[in-house]
Amino acid sequence: QVHLVASGGGSVQAGGSLRLSCAGIGYIDNLDCMGWIRQAPGAEREEVARIDSTGTTTYADSVKGRFTISKDNFKNTPSLQMNSLKPEDTGMYYCAADHLRCGIGPMEFRYWGQGTQVTVSS
Repeated sequence: QVHLVASGGGSVQAGGSLRLSCAGIGYIDNLDCMGWIRQAPGAEREEVARIDSTGTTTYADSVKGRFTISKDNFKNTPSLQMNSLKPEDTGMYYCAADHLRCGIGPMEFRYWGQGTQVTVSS
């Protein structure tokens, strides 16, 4: 079993930056695919970034060039550096992971953190 805890959210003005972190407890050594998913009020969940065990990253078009996902090789959990934040980036951000390899299409992550709120004001 794996337990994830996301942190680092907060309130910033447009153009600001935040760094989200994800702590893991349990069988995290064999986690392969990791990602960050966000959900705005009244909207569907959106996967914003993912990273696999080789370090290959994938980003949603809406965040390319502004967000960077990375993996702490010691902790084997993902972080998300968010720059040039926009009001439309507002939402609850969840870290997620799976022992399975990342696929090409949508990933149904097995393990989810509890979410951390990001609010961007104009």
